[in-house]
Parts: sequence; C-alpha cells; structure tokens
Amino acid sequence: MATMAPPVALNKDEILRYSRHLILPEVGMEGQLKLKNAKVLMVGAGGLGAPLGLYLAASGIGRIGIVDFDVVDFTNLQRQVIHGTKDVGKKKLDSAAESMLDINPYMQVDKFETAISSENAFDIMKDYDMVIDGTDNFPTRYLINDACVILKKPNVYGSIFRFEGQATVFAYPGGPCYRCLYPEPPPPGLVPSCAEGGVLGILPGIIGLVQATEAVKLILGVGETLVGRLMLYDALAMRFRELKLRRNPECPVCGDHPTQTELIDYYQFCGVPHPSEIKEEAAPMAGYISDTEIDAVALKAKLDGGKPFQFIDVREPHEYQIASIPGAKLIPLNDVPKRIGELDPNVETIVHCKMGGRSAKACDFLRAQGFTNVRNMLGGITAWSDKVDPSVAKY
Repeated sequence: MATMAPPVALNKDEILRYSRHLILPEVGMEGQLKLKNAKVLMVGAGGLGAPLGLYLAASGIGRIGIVDFDVVDFTNLQRQVIHGTKDVGKKKLDSAAESMLDINPYMQVDKFETAISSENAFDIMKDYDMVIDGTDNFPTRYLINDACVILKKPNVYGSIFRFEGQATVFAYPGGPCYRCLYPEPPPPGLVPSCAEGGVLGILPGIIGLVQATEAVKLILGVGETLVGRLMLYDALAMRFRELKLRRNPECPVCGDHPTQTELIDYYQFCGVPHPSEIKEEAAPMAGYISDTEIDAVALKAKLDGGKPFQFIDVREPHEYQIASIPGAKLIPLNDVPKRIGELDPNVETIVHCKMGGRSAKACDFLRAQGFTNVRNMLGGITAWSDKVDPSVAKY
C-alpha cells in the first residue's frame, strides 16, 4: 500500500477539530502534523482495539491499519464499545472502520481481514511506524513481539483478564521486549481465556486508553513513556503499580547476540494447536462419542436413554445460576479433588463446563485417580444450547 504524502498544513476544519491539542505547547501545530503523518497498526479490533480505534482516530492519527478476521457477536458488546447492536454479525473490521471514520473523516483506515502470522507479519507491518498489540493469545503476542524487534518498530502492549490489566512498550531501542518479561509461554491451558474466566467490561477501556496514550506520546516525542516499566492495574482495588523492566542481554530476540532472527511457528512454540486444527477436531458428526469425548447430541441421547451415569458440571456456582443442564451435579473444578469421595470411580462419568476446557482438566484428574470411564463433553453448555436446547442461555 502506498503511504500518505506528508501533510504540509492542516485545513481550516482540522484546525477547529484539533483546537484543544493545538493550544497545548507540548503538541501545537508541529505535534498535530506529526500525528496526522503517523502510521499506526492495531492488531485486533476487540476489547483493547475498541478504545484504541476510537481515541487514536479522534486524536488525529492520519493512517491506522487494523488486523482482524472476527465478526461482532452479542457477547462483545459488554466491552467492545466501537461496535453496536446494529453491528452484530458484521465484520469487526468494517464496524470499527465505520466508527473511526465517523469520528474523524480526515484519516485513512487500512483493513487486513486475516490472522496475523509468521507468513504475513512483515508484509503487514512494514509500512507502519509502530504496532499496538490488542490480542488475547500467547502465540500472537510472541509473534508480534519478535516481528517488532526484527523490524525495529515499537510494540505498545496491553493485556486484560477478569479485573486486572497490564501495559508497557516493548521493542523500543535499548528497552526490553516481551520475551525479556516472559521468556517462555505458560503451560497450555494454564491461563483461561476471557470467554472462560470473564472480564470486567470497563477494564479494556482503561488499558486500551493507556496504550493509546503511549502511542500518541511516542509519536509526539513528549513525556515519559512506559519503556522499561510494566504498569499493573487492579480494578477491584483501584490501584496502579509498576514494575521495572530491563532488557535481558541474553534474550534470544533482542539480546546482545540474538539467536533468533526470523519468525517461527508460534503455536508450536506455545505448545497449542493451530486454530485450523482446533476447528477440525471440534466439529465431529452429530452423535459423536469416543472413549474420552462425547458431543451434546450423544449426551442428550444418553440422558433420554435412562441408563445411569455420573454427570458433573465443573463450572462455578454463579455460572450455574445463569444456565444449567438438567441432571448435572455441580462440583466446581477447584473442588473436585476434595469432593472426589462423592463420585464412584467404577461408574461412567461425563463432565462438562462452559466450553470444554475446564472439563478436560477435570477428566484428566479423574483418570489419574483411577476413574476408568470418563468422557469430556465437547463444547460444554454452549454446544448444548447450540445443538440440543436453544432455551438454555449462552453467556
């Protein structure tokens, strides 16, 4: 894509639009022209991308690229304020671009409807001054980090979970990178997703705006950025803390003698299957049942058949209040070890949760304790609502 020509001046309408910036000595006409001439890439148009897109557009960033391949659904609207009810079912790229251009028509939005990968990251990033990481998974975070270090582009990082968030700037000259903070990814499944663990709807607004602030400061060259500092936010305590970060001279990517100078297979690095593999495995024929798994349709047939078996729901009590499957006994995952005496290891056992992740952990634990016939319900209660009983609420 061709870059925009450097603006020589702001027009009359832009001067009025940015007047509250222009009267700030730290911004002024020179700074506003820097913003207009800046090129920023946002990876993700979801929780963090929503406030990022709105405020970067409003601030006068001249060109913003967005990488996203998802569509808007109702569960997004609690926190992804760049999208509205009318946008449900629409591509997030299109919804976000419409909102941003409505706020500021004096800008350019580049849309990349794809998952960023080792194959396309350099091509997507090369025309931009910096990258803002609004993603929610470890393979993509490591990918963005490594690509930014190799391309020498700042990586404005943020992450959120439940009531807590963090933000910093990685890959800035002389500063640390993501691998300096997290040399190795966590074991697969250890950190639940927001879909499993939940997230306070306001939280991405706070962290996303911190990221937007850092991006604007980097462009203007003013203030003290978060380079070398990790900002931690606890919404329940309404407390901000910070940790000092230092570049690791032994870091394989940004160290004094880097050993990794190309992008790798980040799903393999993080020990998780590629999304294409998950889709293939998560779509068995209706009525699917194996030695270790069962789908919602086959479970319904077993419940209707009347043959007794142990049916365990390992979600939390507050989730059980939202929706439940008749006949399931609630034993939250963390309580399974101390309540294992309530279960018979010789009786067929089927376990479910919201989407299948926590129940898989429970099944592994039960097998290790000598349970010989344990199955995980694929897709959890979400699949039950989709395939068996639509009256069961999804959340």
